[in-house]
Amino acid sequence: MEIMTYRVVLAAVAGLLIVESAAAQSLADIARKEAERRKAVPQASKAYTNEDLRRVAPMSESSQPPEGPKAPAALPPSPPVADAAKAAPVQPKVEEPPRDEASWRKRITDARADLERTTLLIEALENRVNSLSADFAARDDPAQRTLISRDRQKAIAELERMKVERDTQAKAIKAVEEEARQAGVPPGWLR
Repeated sequence: MEIMTYRVVLAAVAGLLIVESAAAQSLADIARKEAERRKAVPQASKAYTNEDLRRVAPMSESSQPPEGPKAPAALPPSPPVADAAKAAPVQPKVEEPPRDEASWRKRITDARADLERTTLLIEALENRVNSLSADFAARDDPAQRTLISRDRQKAIAELERMKVERDTQAKAIKAVEEEARQAGVPPGWLR
């Protein structure tokens, strides 16, 4: 085990030395190439001014960037507003994702896969806690028992966290099923 560790450390140090020496050698080359590239790039032939921009057709209202406050004289007179609802800005509609059979199947399948994965992790953690408990009982050395006890406590804490996550995922599945029911989704789409 120690020989393997020394080999890994030596390989890492050798790799770093090779990379460092290669970087130092090629830095001058890179700077020289960049200077040549900059000389080869043609200079801008036209400088654009505000006058050039004024001659271009104005952008549509939705694509214009927000401007600062304008002087009152620059603003066109606004027509009188008869209704306060008409004066309110129109909110763009947020498009909902498609609610077809494929999307419903994907949502429920993903939720169930997450729950199954969490359930498997819980079973593995329970197995680990049981194994550490048995190992703790079989040891007489206080130092070893301390290490095993610490690992067991970490595993128990992770197990409790995973159980909470499992409950959350089960509620998420119920929520998807309820949402589908309220949306009138055929039950076959969620199987």
